Amino acid sequence: MMRSHSAWLVVPGLLALAACGGPPPEHTTQVIVQPPPQVQVAPEVAPMPPPLPHAELVPPPPQGVGPAVWQPGHWQYTAVPGNPWVWVGGRYVPTPAGSTTWVPGQWAQQPTGGWVWLEGHWA
Repeated sequence: MMRSHSAWLVVPGLLALAACGGPPPEHTTQVIVQPPPQVQVAPEVAPMPPPLPHAELVPPPPQGVGPAVWQPGHWQYTAVPGNPWVWVGGRYVPTPAGSTTWVPGQWAQQPTGGWVWLEGHWA
């Protein structure tokens, strides 16, 4: 009879444990997106100044873009023999919140005599 009393003590414990389990937890998926590392590329140094800029007709700003500023075109150095320069046409640059002045890109002569392109930016 001792065995039957022991069984009666074990059964409620097992039932209590089974009741605590509840439904299995929902599985959630967490996606972590890391931006790619910013690769610092050494600027291409042109051995000579760029040609004179092209004249460009500035088109009207695109519709629905919000405030934007025209960034004039510029020469890009390619180092291709016989044709080392290619023209990159101008474009509208959207105005980010809190920015007021667009500083156009420009070619700058280095102390070593070469020329590098300094990208335009908001100030």
